[in-house]
Amino acid sequence: MSGARVRRLVLAGSVVAVAACDGGSGSARVQVPSGASLRQAADSLKKAGVIRSARAFSLYAKLAGRDRSIKAGTYLIDRGASWRTVIDGLVAGRGIVFTVTIPEGWDLRTIVPSVATTMKVPPEALDSASRDTALLRRLGIPTPTLEGYLFPETYLMPEGSAPLPIVRRLVNEFERRWKPEWNERLKVLGMTRHEVVTLASIIEKEARVAAERPVISAVYHNRLKRKMLLQADPTVQYALGRHTTRVLYRDLRVDSPYNTYRNVGLPPGPIASPGSASIEAALFPADVPFLYFVAHPDGHHEFRATLREHNEAVRRMRALRNRSASARP
Repeated sequence: MSGARVRRLVLAGSVVAVAACDGGSGSARVQVPSGASLRQAADSLKKAGVIRSARAFSLYAKLAGRDRSIKAGTYLIDRGASWRTVIDGLVAGRGIVFTVTIPEGWDLRTIVPSVATTMKVPPEALDSASRDTALLRRLGIPTPTLEGYLFPETYLMPEGSAPLPIVRRLVNEFERRWKPEWNERLKVLGMTRHEVVTLASIIEKEARVAAERPVISAVYHNRLKRKMLLQADPTVQYALGRHTTRVLYRDLRVDSPYNTYRNVGLPPGPIASPGSASIEAALFPADVPFLYFVAHPDGHHEFRATLREHNEAVRRMRALRNRSASARP
């Protein structure tokens, strides 16, 4: 046997020994940029804790004749996978995932096209999946869509995922985040989960300052107890089917069960996807007597217990907005 052959065998044995030292736990997200070499991919794998030696991994791939034609993308890789499995995945593009982000307060009209574009699925199919009757029955939702139940979060979705599994993943996250002890709180409030999620969605759309969520919740709880109109602007925007920077008096006439300026009580269902903080605020409102609030130009709200005090606050806020508008170049 030639000396070169012996050196290659010794080198291969050393590389295999290094590979045997790897084997972490859990999964890692690894980004392989377009045009990246295997060595660059190996550096990413090392940083993610999938391998311990980028140099040894690159050499292993070269000895195996698999050091070319890797596919770019974001991969979800098992840290305990063998080097051969990792390389096979990089070459075949197996394990590629897409990052899907749903911000708090997004509604289905925004979620569906955004997720469809990211996951490369038809938006019509995703919209249909958001009306899946089996999921609606499972969650006890009386409305025709899963509005409010596609939990806002950042997800890693496998490439090629079909619309219904995508929607199920988002719904499963909602169910995972719903705390068992919250069911007892529902009994205390005398509300269903659907009603709480509906209220939470309004709070999500109203709150600009996190600390105000329980106080905004208290205003709506107090109004519900008194059978007052909620008069929540976000419900009017939802009824209109479009976002407006300001709700005008003519908008308040929109004929819809979601228009809380015309219909007493909560709307039929959520108007957006609330996060855990807004759900918790809906369940545990602050102990305050307020029935009204008005937005300050900087985004925070001023709360009042009487209509007279509220009207005065509204006049003051309008004056502030007018001065702010006139000061702009």
